[in-house]
Amino acid sequence: MNQAIVPFTRSDAPASVAPPDPGQVDRALREALLDSRQRWRDLVSMAADIVYETDSWGRLVFVAPEQVLGWNAATLIGQPAELLLADAGGGHGFNPFRITTPIRRRRAWLRRPDGTSVCVAMAAAPLTDAQGVIIGSRGLGQDVTEQDGYDARVAGALRRCELLDHILWHMRQEVLAERMMKSALDALVAALAAEGCAVVDMLGDGVASSVLHQVGIVLPDVLHSAMTLLEAGDENPAQTLAPDGRVILVCPARQRYGHQAGFVLWRTPGGRPWDADEMALAGSATGVIRVILEHDAIQQEMALQARTDPLTGLLNRRAFLDELGRRVERLEREGLPGTLMFIDLDNFKALNDYRGHDVGDEALCIVGGLLRQTFRPADLVARLGGDEFAIWMDGADALTAAERAEALRTGGPAALGHLTAGDAAPLSMSIGIACRWAGQGEDIDALINRADQAMYEVKRSGRGQWRVSQREWQG
Repeated sequence: MNQAIVPFTRSDAPASVAPPDPGQVDRALREALLDSRQRWRDLVSMAADIVYETDSWGRLVFVAPEQVLGWNAATLIGQPAELLLADAGGGHGFNPFRITTPIRRRRAWLRRPDGTSVCVAMAAAPLTDAQGVIIGSRGLGQDVTEQDGYDARVAGALRRCELLDHILWHMRQEVLAERMMKSALDALVAALAAEGCAVVDMLGDGVASSVLHQVGIVLPDVLHSAMTLLEAGDENPAQTLAPDGRVILVCPARQRYGHQAGFVLWRTPGGRPWDADEMALAGSATGVIRVILEHDAIQQEMALQARTDPLTGLLNRRAFLDELGRRVERLEREGLPGTLMFIDLDNFKALNDYRGHDVGDEALCIVGGLLRQTFRPADLVARLGGDEFAIWMDGADALTAAERAEALRTGGPAALGHLTAGDAAPLSMSIGIACRWAGQGEDIDALINRADQAMYEVKRSGRGQWRVSQREWQG
């Protein structure tokens, strides 16, 4: 049986659909947009420090929350969004209100009402119409000024640690303080983009002799400006401008002993000033510089003690013989003479036995002081051990040595007389002299033997005199 197909229709469906009223459509869209904006506002205002929307002219048409970075939101409506930019009118910074593509976590500097700046991490997107034409923007931002400051401090601390680790690694590769300092200064010049650096003696007179260590050429203007700043007495890093336009950074590096020094960095003329992070880096490195200086002072003191007689402060036997070899070689090349003197203190053992070792030590110290007064600073003066002393005079012949020996022969007993008053045997000096002439081929052992023999001839013949070795110059 055939069934007719009857189309199904809803009894309440209109017979025909009228076209929508354009005015009603626009009104509905605006209402939907306002409703969407309100829901968006309620959501993001709880998490953001600024929420905004601009129109096609870049004016703020919506701002939240009620207080935006210190601004009253109501007073911003209708204002150009650029009013909030920290560099408004400059055009050098990022403008989050004029964008053509979505952005995320872009930093922008915005302005508070009091003129101070705040760093804001922005997320925003352009608004477009149905044809894709940009008609404004919508975005939000979070104040990250404190976080950025914290991050910068952490980054600065890490940078300082890396620099110090780099310096310390290079220091461990070296043994001598001079090479340690060179490694440290090289690393600092590279890390701080400096033209050069130097360690200077803060007690110096401002001339080149004040420079203890350096990388690069220390110009007079730089040194003078640095010394002036160091003399001001500030314990913290400080910077100044030299007359030649170089920007100078100085850091005092006073230590427990040794040189009272300062550390100096400089940039090429017209270079930028040192920023706070660089000054902190230099300040941290100053501690390393101080350690190296103290290490150097210890090394020098140890070297001095290894070469010095602890009682009299004169050279010891080893230092005297080492230096004598170098002096003889130099005078041989220059064709000049030199003279060796040996001195033995007569009756010293009797003084020790009669008066005691303290008085004997006093006698040795008096002789050491007398020798310093009698001979030139450039001459070698040593205590060989016990009551034996030695002197070497560059460029001096036997006649000059004899004049010095005569002064000691008469001055020695006078200076020592108070120690032997009474029953003690008087102290005197037996002196042997040997002159060496260049070109004669005499070695040091032979020279020493001649001076020694001359001294013992004096002792055998009555003591308290001087004698010149009889070997003559075969010129």
